[in-house]
Amino acid sequence: MPRIRIGDIKMYYEIHGKGFPLVMITGLSANKDWWPDYFIQQFSKRFKLLLFDNRGAGRTDAPKIDYTIRMFADDTIGLMDALEIEEAHMIGVSMGGMIAQELAISYPDRVKKLVLCSTTPGGQKSIPTPPETVQKIMQSEGLTDEQIARRTIPLLFTEEFIKNNPDVVEKTVNRMLIAPISRDAFMRQIKAIMQFDAYDRLPKINKPTLVMAGKEDVLIPYQNSEILAQRIPRAKLVLYDKVGHGMITQVAEDCAKKILEFLEK
Repeated sequence: MPRIRIGDIKMYYEIHGKGFPLVMITGLSANKDWWPDYFIQQFSKRFKLLLFDNRGAGRTDAPKIDYTIRMFADDTIGLMDALEIEEAHMIGVSMGGMIAQELAISYPDRVKKLVLCSTTPGGQKSIPTPPETVQKIMQSEGLTDEQIARRTIPLLFTEEFIKNNPDVVEKTVNRMLIAPISRDAFMRQIKAIMQFDAYDRLPKINKPTLVMAGKEDVLIPYQNSEILAQRIPRAKLVLYDKVGHGMITQVAEDCAKKILEFLEK
């Protein structure tokens, strides 16, 4: 699939399936290869999926400038414009959920329904990532891409899940090693996340919204999803016990089922 010029960057994208558009937005350092196969298989039966690598990640350009969540949202709209997609459902995971919030607030005419997974409104009124987790994220200096990927696994999944699903763990590591992000672009994405704050703007979101999170998320505490569900007027909340930040992988089948039920209502 191609790369296409969107503003100051060339973006890598793929389209799967036919039907009403569903734009799928990945998180920090992730690219389109991080989506669970099950999601792609199930969603592409019913929707036209637009998958892409965010600015800085995967096969999309990584200019050496400051990034913002609004910039990622503008990139997404630019890609939709180039592909003549007027309106779409949006699914965003983690940082992708921040981008999806920004899209619903700044480009409401382009969003039909919103799915926010394992994410946060950001800002002072959100529940911050625990300091020890932040330390683990930032300590990647001198490590190989594989070492970084393996260190990331405990931040995504619960201890029990890791022990019982070695095949999923290996598959996740391998996904992370497809076009891994550079240290420089990673830090630029981190900075964008740290500056994001949608808390006061959330009541402006007037789209049907599904908010989902795992209650053992050590990267973005699940209480942030409760805040999102409380402040977005038409939001429904789904929380999973014994599930971490990698919710869409850990409970892929049930997650996909609930998302499809919501989108097809």
